[in-house]
Amino acid sequence: MLIRNATLADGRVRDVRVAGERIAAVEEELTAEAGEDVIVATGKRLLPGMIDTHVHFRQPGFGHKEDWTSGSKAAAAGGVTTVVDQPNTDPPTTTGDAVDGKAAFARASAVDYGLNGGVTPDWDPDSLFDRPLFALGEVFLADSTGDMGIDADLFDDAVARAAAADVPVTVHAEDADLFSEDALSRSDDDADAWSAYRTPAAERAAVERAGEVAADHDTAVHIAHTSTPEGVDAAADAGLTCEVTPHHLFLSRDDLDELRTFGRMNPPLRDEDRREALFERLADGTIDIVATDHAPHRREEKTVGIWDAPSGVPGVETALPLLLVAAADGRLSYERVRDVTAANPAALFDLPSKGRIEPGRDADLVLVDPSERRHIRGLDLHSKCGWTPFEGREGVFPEWTMLRGGVVYHGAADAFAETRGRNVRAPEDAA
Repeated sequence: MLIRNATLADGRVRDVRVAGERIAAVEEELTAEAGEDVIVATGKRLLPGMIDTHVHFRQPGFGHKEDWTSGSKAAAAGGVTTVVDQPNTDPPTTTGDAVDGKAAFARASAVDYGLNGGVTPDWDPDSLFDRPLFALGEVFLADSTGDMGIDADLFDDAVARAAAADVPVTVHAEDADLFSEDALSRSDDDADAWSAYRTPAAERAAVERAGEVAADHDTAVHIAHTSTPEGVDAAADAGLTCEVTPHHLFLSRDDLDELRTFGRMNPPLRDEDRREALFERLADGTIDIVATDHAPHRREEKTVGIWDAPSGVPGVETALPLLLVAAADGRLSYERVRDVTAANPAALFDLPSKGRIEPGRDADLVLVDPSERRHIRGLDLHSKCGWTPFEGREGVFPEWTMLRGGVVYHGAADAFAETRGRNVRAPEDAA
C-alpha cells in the first residue's frame, strides 16, 4: 500500500509505503508499484497509532461493563492501536495463573495489547514475574475500584521485586491519610463531594513517596493518571515519568453540576485553575504521556448517590479525537500529540517497533482530516457503557486506523476488520 501526500506530525508532506506489517519507506515521493493500492492523503494528517498505557477492559469478572471485544473496538475507532490493561479485575492479576486467565480473554482484542500485574498482600511475585508482563501496576497506594490499596512496606517490597525482574512499575499515587474526613459529611447528592474528599495534597504526598522508593531501589517508576500540577511537578522533581488523562485535561469541578456522579473517578476532577495548569504542562513538555484510564461502568451503576457510585469514566475512543481538536485549534502542536500518545509511550515502555512513522516500524497508522469534526455522542461510541463525560464536545475521529499493515477500522462505514491483536510482550502467543 502507498499512502501519498500525507502530512506527518512535524508538518512534512511524505509518501509512506506499507509492506506486510511494517513501514517500508517514507520519502518525499514514491512511485506506485504495479497493482499497489494507493491512498491519496492530500491535506490530511497521518499519525502513529496511539499507545494507551492505561485501560480497564474489565474482563475477567466484570464483562457486563466492558469486554475485550467492545473495548478494543472502541480503541480502534479512536485511533488507538495498542492498549495496556490494568490488574484490578476479578480475579486480579496478582498471580501467574490469573495473568494466564486474562490472556485468554485478551486474545479477542482487535488491537495489540499488554497485560499488567498487580500487588496485594496475597500476591505471588514468583509466578507473576514468570509471565510476560507489560509492567507491574498500577500499584495502588490507596483503594480504588477493586480495593487493591497496599501499605508502604509492601510497596517497597514490590518495587524491589520488580527492579530485580527488570519490570517497570506504574503507581496510582494517592495517600489515603490525607483524604478529607470533613468531606464525608457532605450530602449524597453533592456531586463535588468526591473531589473534596480525595485531596490534591494526597496525590502530591504519594508521588513524593514513590520518588523516594524509586531512588532507594535505583529503578524507574511511572505515575499513573496524575491529576494536579503539583503532582506533575513532584514527579518531575523526583525524576519520575507521569501520565495524565483526557478527563483531567478537559474537565474540572466546574463540570460536576452537569456530570453529577458520571464525573466521579480516582483521582477526582480538580478545580479549573489546576486543570488549566495541567494543560500548560502538557503543552510545554513536562508531562510524558496521555493515557485514558478508560474505566467504564453501566449507566444504571452510576445513577446513584456520590458516595455509592463506582469510580471511573470511559475514554479510550475519545482521547485522540479531543487532542486533535486541541492541535487544530493551536493549543497543542501535532508533534506533542504524537509524542504523548505514541512516541513517548513506545520509548518509556520499550516498544521499539511502535510509536513513530519510520521505515522498519510497525505500520500502526491513523489517518485523520483535521477539518472534519463531529460532536461526541455516547450512543455513537463502541464501549458497552453507552455514555461519555465528553458528550457534545468536538472530536476529530479517524478516517481509518491501521494495525501492523491492515486497516482494522473504517470510519465512513463504521466497520471493523477481523480480530488480529497481539500481546506486545509475547507476540508469539498471538491467536
